[in-house]
Amino acid sequence: MRVLAGVVLGIVLGLVFGERKYLFGRIGNAELGRLGLLVVKLLKALAVPLVFFAILDAFVKTDISLKKGARLLVICAVNATVALGIGLSIMNGFTPGRHLSGTVSELYRLGAAPSDAAAQELLAASKKGSLGFLDNLSSYVPRSLVDPFSENSVITVVLLGLLAGLALRRARARRTEGTEQGLTVIEQGIGGVYAILVEALDIVVSIVPIGVLGVVADVVGKAGLRVFESIWIFLVTVLAAMALHSLVYYPLVAWLVGKKPPRVYLGIGADPILTGLSTNSSLATVPVTLKALDRMGVSPASARLAACIGTNLNNDGILLYEAMTAVFLTQAVGMPLGLGGQVTIGLASVMAAAGIAGIPEAGLVVLPLVLGAAGLPDALIATAIPLVMTVDWIIARVRSGVNVMSDMLVAVLLDVGDGEKKSSGAAPDGGGEDVADLLGNAGGSLGGGRDESP
Repeated sequence: MRVLAGVVLGIVLGLVFGERKYLFGRIGNAELGRLGLLVVKLLKALAVPLVFFAILDAFVKTDISLKKGARLLVICAVNATVALGIGLSIMNGFTPGRHLSGTVSELYRLGAAPSDAAAQELLAASKKGSLGFLDNLSSYVPRSLVDPFSENSVITVVLLGLLAGLALRRARARRTEGTEQGLTVIEQGIGGVYAILVEALDIVVSIVPIGVLGVVADVVGKAGLRVFESIWIFLVTVLAAMALHSLVYYPLVAWLVGKKPPRVYLGIGADPILTGLSTNSSLATVPVTLKALDRMGVSPASARLAACIGTNLNNDGILLYEAMTAVFLTQAVGMPLGLGGQVTIGLASVMAAAGIAGIPEAGLVVLPLVLGAAGLPDALIATAIPLVMTVDWIIARVRSGVNVMSDMLVAVLLDVGDGEKKSSGAAPDGGGEDVADLLGNAGGSLGGGRDESP
C-alpha cells in the first residue's frame, strides 16, 4: 500500500508541476526521477550478493538425502518449465507489449540517454543468447570471481554459489580436528553476512515507495497520464497466465499423478490458498499449508520438505511474473527478443527467484535483476518499474497464492511412491511432530521471510 500511495502522490506532483522547478526553484520532478533510479541501482547492487550468500546459507543450514533432493529438484524444474512455457507462449502469441511501445520508448527518450543507444544496447543483449550448448556455457563461465558480481550476472552468481556450497558441504564431511574450527567460523560468517545483507535490503526496500514517487512524478510530468492507459493489458496477460498454470496445470497433475482429485487439492487446499491471497505472503501461510497437506494424507516428511525447505525453489508465481514482465517491456521498447534471449530471461527468472525467495520483498528485489538480464538499461528499468508497480499490488497477491499452490503440488508429488507415509497423523518415526516442530526443523531455509509483494 505504501508503494500505491507513492504512485498516487507521484501522479499528483507530475500533473501539478509538470517539468517546472519547485521547492525554492531548485528541485523538480526530473530530480526526483533521478533519485528513483538510485533506489533501483541499490536494489540491484544488494540483490546479487544476497543471491550468492542465500545459496551458501541454505547449504550450511539444510541437510536432505540425495534421493529426496534429486526428486525435489526434478519436480520443481518441471513445474518451472511448464510455467515459463505458458507465460512465454502467451507473450509471443499476443505480444501485449506492443500496446505500450510508443509510451515507454518516448519516456526513455525523454530520460537520461538517447533512444538510439538504448536500442543498440537492447539489440546486442537479444543476440547474446544462443542455442549452441558450448556458446551458452562459455558465456556463463567468468574470467574472474569478481566479474559476475560487478556485472550483475545472476546466472553465473548462482552457479558460483552452487559450486561454493557443494565444496563447503564436502569439506564439512571430510573435516578433521585441525580444520573443524576454521570451517565453523566460515559457516558462522556466511550466516552473519547473509543476515546483514537482509537487514540492509530491508532498509532499501523501506525507501522504495519514495523512489517510486519520484520516478512516477518525473514520468507523468513529461508524458502525462497516458502512460498508464495500456497497463491494464499487462495486468490481464499476467493474471491469465497465472490462472492457467495454477487452476489447470496444478489440479490436473495433482489428480493424474498425485491421485488427489480437484475436490481434495483445491477443496482442502482452499484454506492455504486464500490465506496466501489475503496475507500476501506464502511464508505466513506455511503453517496453514502444512495442516492442509496433513488433511490431504501427505506424509509429514514430504510436507516439510516441500513447504519448508523446498519453499525457496517453488516460486512459479514469481518466475512467471519476472519473465513475463521482462518480455513485455522488451516488446514495449520495440525490440522483442529472439528465442535465445528469452531462454536467458527464463533462466535468470528461475535462478534469481530460487536464490532469493527466502528474503522479504522477493518479487521486487528480483525484478531489476531479470530486467537487467533482458538487456534493459538502468534508466529504462527505473522508468518501467513504476508503470508495472501500479498494478503489482493485485499481481502480488495472486503471485503468493500461486506459490502456495506450487508448494502443495510439490508435496503431493514427493509423496508418490514414497514409503514414508504417515500413520494417524504421526511422523514416520512415530515422534508425532506437529506443525511447530516441522517449522522449527526447517532451520534457516525460511530465510528472512517470503513476502513477494513490494
